[in-house]
Amino acid sequence: MRLKLKIICLAAVPLMASLLLIALAVRHQERSLGQRERVLVETEYMNARRAELRHYVELAVSTVRPLYEGGPDNEATKAQALRLLASLDYGDDGYFFVYNLQGVVLMHSRQPELLGRNLWELRDPAGRPTIQQLIARARSGGGYVDYLWRKPSTQQPAPKLGYVVALDRWNWMVGTGLYLDDIHAAMGQLDQQVRANIATTMLWIAGIAMVALALISAGGLLLNLSEQRVADGKLRLLARRVVQSQEDERAYLARELHDGTSQTLVSAKLLVESAVDDIERGAAAPTRGLNSAIGQINESLNEVRRISHRLRPALLDTLGLPAALKHLGSELDESGRTAFHVSIDGPEVELPDEAKTVLFRVAQEALTNIGKHAGAKQVHVSLAFHADGGIRMRVNDDGRGFSIDEVTLNPTQGIGLRNMRERVAAIGGALEIQSSPGHGTQLSAEVSRPALARLQSV
Repeated sequence: MRLKLKIICLAAVPLMASLLLIALAVRHQERSLGQRERVLVETEYMNARRAELRHYVELAVSTVRPLYEGGPDNEATKAQALRLLASLDYGDDGYFFVYNLQGVVLMHSRQPELLGRNLWELRDPAGRPTIQQLIARARSGGGYVDYLWRKPSTQQPAPKLGYVVALDRWNWMVGTGLYLDDIHAAMGQLDQQVRANIATTMLWIAGIAMVALALISAGGLLLNLSEQRVADGKLRLLARRVVQSQEDERAYLARELHDGTSQTLVSAKLLVESAVDDIERGAAAPTRGLNSAIGQINESLNEVRRISHRLRPALLDTLGLPAALKHLGSELDESGRTAFHVSIDGPEVELPDEAKTVLFRVAQEALTNIGKHAGAKQVHVSLAFHADGGIRMRVNDDGRGFSIDEVTLNPTQGIGLRNMRERVAAIGGALEIQSSPGHGTQLSAEVSRPALARLQSV
């Protein structure tokens, strides 16, 4: 997985996990709050209904109390009281009912067909004795009873909360009730609203997650594009450097061939032509001129060998990197200004051609820079073959040194250093440079065994 993809994943995964945990926590809290709210609303609603029922029954009893307490205790008085109670109702489904304490219907304003019937054994769909429960509650001093009863407005059984009291002297049970299906409907609407709120919250969190993921993706895309532009810029710069290096090498070869080899060959040609003229004129054998021509040709051959060695030393392919470095140092020794030393540590290991070429070119570039800029008197090159299969090359000089930061930040300088870094990095190695003004320079190029193995397998 590429580094920027890993960075995006490290940013996106914790964010998504956090939003998921937040969503679960919010969902749990909203459900818990919804349940508590439902219980609170239902409790308050039922308390209000109970108080309302009790008020209705107390109103009904107060209506017939003058007859119950002060009137004659006969059937006419009771009939008058039943008529008064039958005239009382509230709402579409609010009415009063009167039973005697044996379960016989004495008054039912909404279901007159029940008058005179004994409903003592009446049971609801769950098997509970409805009238017996109501009468038992009335005998115990009055109170509330939950039961099922047919709703007048729909003619369907519905849950009902009743409140009953007993008029013991008349052997009556007086009561009323409120149907609870509207409460259940209100609770259902409340539950639906809670679910809708939870769904809306989840959608908001999902939207936030999508926006965050989109922002992260956009940031990753911008990062990718920025890195790609930087990489393209570096690639174009590297291509220009390669072309410039090729042109510099061609210019060098052209100068060497023109100023050295070409001039020597022209001189040898003139000497040979002069000898030929002497022979044609019958002069003595032109031994001196031919010997001079042979010397010029030998000099040209040496020049060609020197140029060829600079392009690709044969020792690098035949005897290996240590021998090529020693030969490279001998050329520096020939100048007489710098003493050159080479040391080899550890048993020599055959290296891949690419690794040998890179290390040789790095050393060549380093020695060229030392010759041009350092003014060093001592140069030491060490080549260490590690026991684990890796290799490290160091180039030390006692020259004037330089400021690495200044050279690195200056776009017109340090091209050779950047080339060396890029060469070593291309084979999986690392290049370190330590230098400061007046304290010399140390260059270290190291290539690990895995990097060498990858080069060997290519």
